[in-house]
Order: sequence, then C-alpha cells, then structure tokens
Amino acid sequence: MLSNHTYSELKQIKAATYHANLVVDYFNCRLRVLEYRGNLNSLLDKVNEIVTEHSFEKVICMARQEDLLEFMAQGFMIEAMIPNYFNGSDTYFVTKYFTNKRRNSEKWMEEEKIITDILRNPRENKRTDTPFLIRKATHEDAEQLAALYNNVFQIYPTPLNNPDYIQQVMKDSTVFYVVLDNGGIVSSASAEINTTFHNAELTDCATLEAYRKHGLMKQLLVELEKELMNNGIYCAYSIARALSYGMNKSFYQLGYYYTGRLTNNCYIFDKIEDMNVWVKDLSKG
Repeated sequence: MLSNHTYSELKQIKAATYHANLVVDYFNCRLRVLEYRGNLNSLLDKVNEIVTEHSFEKVICMARQEDLLEFMAQGFMIEAMIPNYFNGSDTYFVTKYFTNKRRNSEKWMEEEKIITDILRNPRENKRTDTPFLIRKATHEDAEQLAALYNNVFQIYPTPLNNPDYIQQVMKDSTVFYVVLDNGGIVSSASAEINTTFHNAELTDCATLEAYRKHGLMKQLLVELEKELMNNGIYCAYSIARALSYGMNKSFYQLGYYYTGRLTNNCYIFDKIEDMNVWVKDLSKG
C-alpha cells in the first residue's frame, strides 16, 4: 500500500513577493495551486521550477477572474469554472500541459456524446424511498469504508483504501455519508469542506456493483447537501468521471450545472481519465 506521502503533499510556498498553497501530487503527476496572492509572474516561475524538478505533466491553478489574462499570457487555458468558490467570487480551472500525451484525450468525443445526451433531456429529480439505512459516517466506519473503495476502484487518486487516511480526512473537515445493508456499507460519498472559502467538493462516490440500480448515490448526495446547508456552505461542486453516464446524470438530475471538462485530470477507476465539473448554488434550492 502506498503511503499518504507517496500520493501527494500539501505545501505552502513563500517569497518576498508572493504566497501560495499548493498540492504536490506525485501520484497524478501534476501540481495543483489552490490559492495564491502577490506577484503572479514570480509565482508561476516558481511553479515551473517545481514542475521541472518532479517531471510533472500538468499544472492546475484555481484562478480568480481578474487574473485570467495574466494566466493565459503564461500559456494556461481555461477548462472549467466554479461560481462563488472564493466566498462568493468565481474561480476558474486554468491548466498548462507539459507533454502531448497528457494534453490529448483519446475519449473526448465519446465523453462529448455522453454529456450532450444528458443535457438534452429534461431534469426529472424523482425522490425514491429506500429500504436501506442512510447515515453520517463515524471514525468507526473507516475500515469498512476503506474496504468499499478498495472493492470499487482499481485505482483512486487519493489513498481511500487506507482507513488511517479516512480517519485523518474526517478530522480535517471531510464528511462521509453511507448506505448500509444488514450492517455493511454498500455505498458512500463525501463532502470535502473548505472552511476558509466556504465551499465543498462532493466526491468519493462509490457503490458496490450489486446495489447500483437502487439510486443510492442521489440519496447520499441529497443528505450531504443538507449537511452543507446546515453549516452555511452553499457553493457545492463535484468532479465526475467524464465516461460515467450514471454519475453525470445523477448530478444533472439533482440540479447541478456542467461547467467544463478537465483533460487527463487524474488516475481513477483503471486509468487516467478526463473529469467533468458540476456546480450548484445550494441557497437557490
């Protein structure tokens, strides 16, 4: 099993003219700039140094609208956006690639057909009752959660097959909801809450194959939305596998809006994949 450090590290970099928080993501061969302030050109020079040092293939920056032209002048492109991400201000996923292989997606047109088919249909968010128990997860569920993620995903961009990692992210403000059948966890999803900017990523969606026709994920996402609203978090978003018709349809039917696709974003399921971005303002219902 890979250590948590092997997957990624959260780092703060400082200089006289800038500060930034970033994720050095070894597992996915990329650098993610989560927030920044100061001289953007100087910061991006440092970003390029880190990319070269680790032979990374991609940089993703959560950019503010007023900085878009400066990013584009440095070779970045806009792939998606999230309204209200920074305490009410929008953010843009701006990316830069360092290899042709990482830049080019072989599945793009197949994914385009999936998203077009989904968006063409009317939203029909039908509420269904379930015979299963749905509840908020606790630290005692970590072993079962790790087993679930290990069962569902051959590859995952974070070490969710490690119960210690799950307990740690629970302490760090990630909330899991689970579905149980006869005491066993058969489905789960989480909300990774950013307490600084008051947003949350709905993620870690997994259901055992035998239970995938019960609409469990939509019900878990609704429970997570309630949890977020109770905590004053209204900016919700998710990054879903572009090849997964079911997950993208679930977000669409729950009132989320598609805002773009991240090319060869991360290793998940069984390979590196493109990911679709979905957003929702929970304050609007």
